[in-house]
Amino acid sequence: MTLGRADFPDGFVFAAATSAYQIEGHAFGGAGRTHWDAFAEMPGRVHEGHTGAVACDHFHRWPEDLDLVRQAGLDGYRFSTSWARVMPDGVHVNPEGLDFYDRLVDGMLDRGLKPMATLYHWELPEALSRRGGWTVREIPERLADFASIIGRRLGDRLWSTAPINEPWCVAWLSHYEGHHAPGLQSLDAAGKAMHHVALSHGLSVAALRAENVGNLGAVCNMEYPHPLTDSEQDRQAARIYDGIYNRWFAAAMTKGQYPEEVMAGLEPYLPAGWRDDMATIAQPIDWFGINYYTCKRLTRGGDVWPRIVDAPGPLPKTDMGWEIYPEGLEKLLRRTATEYTGDLPLYITENGMANRDAVLGQDPERIAYLDGHLHAVRRVIEGGVPMKGYTFWSLLDNYEWAFGYDKRFGLVHVDFETQLRTPRASFHALVRALAA
Repeated sequence: MTLGRADFPDGFVFAAATSAYQIEGHAFGGAGRTHWDAFAEMPGRVHEGHTGAVACDHFHRWPEDLDLVRQAGLDGYRFSTSWARVMPDGVHVNPEGLDFYDRLVDGMLDRGLKPMATLYHWELPEALSRRGGWTVREIPERLADFASIIGRRLGDRLWSTAPINEPWCVAWLSHYEGHHAPGLQSLDAAGKAMHHVALSHGLSVAALRAENVGNLGAVCNMEYPHPLTDSEQDRQAARIYDGIYNRWFAAAMTKGQYPEEVMAGLEPYLPAGWRDDMATIAQPIDWFGINYYTCKRLTRGGDVWPRIVDAPGPLPKTDMGWEIYPEGLEKLLRRTATEYTGDLPLYITENGMANRDAVLGQDPERIAYLDGHLHAVRRVIEGGVPMKGYTFWSLLDNYEWAFGYDKRFGLVHVDFETQLRTPRASFHALVRALAA
């Protein structure tokens, strides 16, 4: 990497991220079934029917994994708490689950790492999914109960906390596009989920504040939207995609409003009384996080709203088929600060690439990808955007949701048969960069 710690402001936080279901091993520790377990059992939904039953066995191997974070020279570790581990039925507490996160957070502190918590990274307890999941109002209220429990037990030791990772994935990708659990393809379900996920953020922030937990934020994923051509139809497709993907949750969480372009098609599907929730959704927060990986090429598709499809683009791509476009991160950071967050601290809460090693542990493409995006962050800092940290996705190869164990994002290679961890060249490059 051509940039090092000295190229960023004092106090700039470098971290690596994982998520509970993707690494822990959900078969252990009294965890309950999730809607991902049910989704993976549906033929053709998940690559080779893979589940998170064992994953990286982080439940047993967490000391070794935290040692890797420390060895990399990172300042923090962004992790998530599994709702279904702590509350197997979404309601009643499993003490063994809370005890696990107690040990994990203390392990971070023992190694001088900042514990950066996300409450919900997609493992909805199956019992709640059967009651309607994110399409019903009960779920935001239940997540707020979960937030209170985590805040009461861990809040005095957490450096930062966000309620939900990538709300667009929880709502739209899962209820309209059908690619993630529960796998629905319904505007009605998507409209209700888009609002209830936003509401769960606000209710959970309020619940955490009531437990005296500080440094609370939001984590939204963003992709830079290109119209495929300069036609008005394609430019409109890009605006609608931008509204759904990038602006729906950012605008709701910071301004208490939804984008007009999206409301034109989605408002009929929002739950009754949604307007009364907007002030709750826009609870004050202390920071805003952005997960960024790629851009999209958008064009008009079909006659049913939202009438958008994405098309292949010309840039080099990752193993996910995603174009590599660091400039998009720069543009989205500038716009987010200008239009939504102002002086609020901004963090990159995920950035990384899936890549197949030609030789085990050798990943020059990942090094180049990360270096390009770090340069984009440095440029926006020089332009006055209040960037305060950068988090790499991911520490480990893991369960990549519908792609199962086929896609590898890790700074550390994992042999899923033996659970052997092998730091890649990108890990060692990071060690050098953070020591510089």
